[in-house]
Amino acid sequence: PILERVNEIIREVGEQEKFTMIFDASSMGIAYAASDVDLTEKVIERTDNALIKLIMEIIQRDSQMHRRVQEFIVDSLETATVTLNPDELGDVWDQVEAHIALEKETIKLAEASLETMQGTKMVVQEYLLDYLMIDEKKHNAILDTLATIKKGMYPYG
Repeated sequence: PILERVNEIIREVGEQEKFTMIFDASSMGIAYAASDVDLTEKVIERTDNALIKLIMEIIQRDSQMHRRVQEFIVDSLETATVTLNPDELGDVWDQVEAHIALEKETIKLAEASLETMQGTKMVVQEYLLDYLMIDEKKHNAILDTLATIKKGMYPYG
């Protein structure tokens, strides 16, 4: 009940003061966000354009994942310690390496496709391929960081 009241007061202050967001410094999370901050759903509802809908859905899903990551971080700091032992990583590492290889192959295919499209004025397709390539590179970087963590763990280090 106390936390509910605190959250209610934070929401009221945010609305009254017309804040866009209020951050909770202790948990590194968002304590309040104005309802119009996430306009992706409104844009999706208002347009019939398939490309605009697709882009807004991509942003919407990315934002949802960002919220999950923030919540995970907060939970790991406040309640549940996150652990990762060599056996857990070793059990799935072959699949992780296979996924890294697929990510790299996808990037090569996207780069080749973009090169082929140069000068064709297929701007929408180039835009989407560029998005895929950027996203795959991001995935690859995340997995490479996991590989770095693995290298620092016994018996892999």
